[in-house]
Amino acid sequence: MSEEIQSLTELLQRVSSRRFLEAPAPEPLGLAENLAFPFLALVGQPDMKLALLLGLINPNIGGVLLIGPRGTGKTTAVRSLADLLPDVARSRCAYGCLPEDIEAGGVDAVCPDCARRYATGEPLTYDDRVRLIELPLNARIDDVIGGIDERAAVHKRLRISLGILARADRNLLYIDEVNLLADEIIDAILDAASQGTYSVQRGPLSAVYWSRFMLIGSMNPEEGRLRPQILDRFGLRVVVRGLENPDERLEAYRRSLSFRQTPRQLINRYGESTETARQELQAARRALHQVEMSAEALDLGMKLIQSLKIDSLRAEITLFEAARAFAVADGRSRAEPGDVHTVAPMALRLRRSKFIERYLGLQAEEEEELSSLLGRLHHTPEVEAAD
Repeated sequence: MSEEIQSLTELLQRVSSRRFLEAPAPEPLGLAENLAFPFLALVGQPDMKLALLLGLINPNIGGVLLIGPRGTGKTTAVRSLADLLPDVARSRCAYGCLPEDIEAGGVDAVCPDCARRYATGEPLTYDDRVRLIELPLNARIDDVIGGIDERAAVHKRLRISLGILARADRNLLYIDEVNLLADEIIDAILDAASQGTYSVQRGPLSAVYWSRFMLIGSMNPEEGRLRPQILDRFGLRVVVRGLENPDERLEAYRRSLSFRQTPRQLINRYGESTETARQELQAARRALHQVEMSAEALDLGMKLIQSLKIDSLRAEITLFEAARAFAVADGRSRAEPGDVHTVAPMALRLRRSKFIERYLGLQAEEEEELSSLLGRLHHTPEVEAAD
């Protein structure tokens, strides 16, 4: 450098300025920033918003299914959860060892390295934000469960790449148009959701991955029915209809237009409220274990299920866990009949099957005929003589 530099700030100013002026403009990559519409800016749809928030508070609910026509905000609502997602304790171990494993089964329930860390007081987990993992409609089975890592194969190494289900562990797994998924992918999701783990076998390689996730789905019933097996995996079912109030529809239009034109401005407008809501959700998750069901709430729930003649035991789980989540969201440690009344429609709808009802009805006729026949034959002279 020909000119003497008097200070570091002068050096930074000269060099950075010259490089900026001389360097060519970078070629645009066509990438877009992923900004989510603020959840608190959603207009109307109280049932949809309540179901999604209850699912965040209590993963034991078993997931949320949004059913409705196109353009009613289902996908927007799910993606808007991004800024509300709470923190979760993630394992520092490749095998996913957690402190609750030791509490339930002792030190033998974790790997030797984690047992040593636990004995020396080292933390086994770290706090991380829950993520929203989307399963695209065009996903292949290898994308979902994992396949041979092509980059490793180039170097003559065999390695299984993580699938979407493994990445969804302790996160939210969102499936838009869930009723249009291929059967093999639905089967993989069902297996992972029921076991909390799933196995992958690719040639000589095999691996078992954790897959403990909350499932969120959305669908338009005009495009096809949802298989009963996967429908049963959604705890809360919400029917999403279009806004009927003209003032609400106009306000929804204004907010949508504002987000398209100046997304950060709308996000900042709800930023403080969003952070407050996230902290409240986190507090509710921590306090959930203290919430109990009153005897009256349990009695009301069982009467509802028996009156509706629901066979699946998941109905009780969803109903009572949703009532507990609603109570803790309201700042209470005891769920009452009013809480059951509030969450019952979304917890118990679409639980009955007309096919099963007809099948069991025909079976009951056969059982009655068989019982009557056995009763008559038992009192015939031949049977009495044999006795």
